[in-house]
Amino acid sequence: MLHSLQSRGGMVTAPHHLAAQAGAAVLREGGNAVEAMVAAAAAIAVVYPHMNGLGGDGFWLIHQPGAAAPVAVRACGGAARAADAAFYQAHGDAAIPTRGPRAALTVAGAIGGWAEALEVARGWGGKPLPLARLLEDAIRHAREGVPITTSQVELTRAKWAELEHVPGFAAAFAPEGQPHRGDTLRQPRTAATLQRLAEAGLHDFYRGDLARSMARDLQALGSPLALADLEGWHAARVAPLSVQLSAGRVFNQPPPTQGVSSLAILGLFDRLGVGQAEGFAHVHGLVESTKRAFAWRNRHVGDPAFMQADPAAFLQAASLEAEAARIDKQRAAPWPEPTEPGDTVWMGAADAHGNVVSYIQSIYWEFGSGIVLPETGLHWQNRGASFTLGAGPNQLAPGRLPFHTLNPALAHLKDGRVLAYGTMGGEGQPQTQAAVFTRHVLFGQDMQAAVTAPRWLLGRTWGDQSTNLKLESRADPALVDALRAAGHDVQVVGAFEDMMGHAGAVAFHPDGRIEGATDPRADGVCAAV
Repeated sequence: MLHSLQSRGGMVTAPHHLAAQAGAAVLREGGNAVEAMVAAAAAIAVVYPHMNGLGGDGFWLIHQPGAAAPVAVRACGGAARAADAAFYQAHGDAAIPTRGPRAALTVAGAIGGWAEALEVARGWGGKPLPLARLLEDAIRHAREGVPITTSQVELTRAKWAELEHVPGFAAAFAPEGQPHRGDTLRQPRTAATLQRLAEAGLHDFYRGDLARSMARDLQALGSPLALADLEGWHAARVAPLSVQLSAGRVFNQPPPTQGVSSLAILGLFDRLGVGQAEGFAHVHGLVESTKRAFAWRNRHVGDPAFMQADPAAFLQAASLEAEAARIDKQRAAPWPEPTEPGDTVWMGAADAHGNVVSYIQSIYWEFGSGIVLPETGLHWQNRGASFTLGAGPNQLAPGRLPFHTLNPALAHLKDGRVLAYGTMGGEGQPQTQAAVFTRHVLFGQDMQAAVTAPRWLLGRTWGDQSTNLKLESRADPALVDALRAAGHDVQVVGAFEDMMGHAGAVAFHPDGRIEGATDPRADGVCAAV
């Protein structure tokens, strides 16, 4: 039997075990959930570099006991002031490149998000742990090295042709050729960068010696980013989006993320009257809800300062009821819609006081833009490659925020639990969130069983051009047959596929118990106190 882990002193779940252990160590020393998450975020940037890094973005939902809603921190960078259609046309680009220096066109916001989240937690009282302690494990792993994971090896090989000639990539991540599982990855320049942050403070990344170093390297490589872009950027606290469900209220990030689609999927499915998990009605209902939610997202979501539609209005009961009425409970609606890839980590943390964090950190595609800055050793995200050069909700303009697949979730359930959950996986994030939430919350499955159970993905992922419905091979053959009979274009894939995301969850119960689950598709654990 699969069972979630439980403790009373605190818990961190992460897709790499060293990151979870770094966070749990902070909890053991009296740190709170936010401090634990910063330690985990720094560590996973080092030990899982194909999925995230210091040169990426991050989004936070932070729950404090008694608060009606979590604090949402948006830590995504805008496009460089020099990044516009004319810049790319001058370089002969018909579209924004997905790799290389011109793919590195947005400010990296993750470090600023750590700083803002720590400011949120500072209002909780207590004695904050020194920043140097929070970064300690990450510095050690970068300096001494860590064994390379299977997923890093496989993704390095799969993307080698498009990454090997990107400036700095091979020297940083494959100095002796394509790596093998268990090879040691040492990142001394990243260790020095983290040490500088520990000594000078996180804002040095934007308005200090680190910022000046990164700007020099970015400009020399050919990125449109400049020092003024770094200096002018700040993380922001924003109002989270939410939807009321029969089981409670669920929160997520507002645009430019796809959080609205994650909430809409649950809001639509909750109105379909499905009574049990795993059967045709469950999977078909969620897939059809996904189609409705993605169609709205693709038409409207971008930088919120330029959006015409109101995502909160879309999540109101009347709007969801009208959308749900358009779902055929027996037949598949036509598909596809445009889809977005992405590589990311989601992590959750809870402390003994009931503070709960849902956090996601990303460089967009595997290894991001691929460029590695010579002085600092940072590899920079390619999130700005999601911009379009033509008209649309995600059109490139200087300073504009790009559309984000990232969306951490957190729920206030009617039974008193606070549940943080999420996953990596780009287009699959809302779908995996819906699978885990419905199984565990609506249908009562054990949290770990809900995470481990066979999953599905509608749409394209990781360079695959197909937009069909992919199901893991552990799914009931009768379910596969029923979905095909209803008109779904079903492809059966492996038993435990990376493309299905690296999910996790952590919950704080009213009696003080803390429960957690981690994904067997990843390299993580639930580290408890």
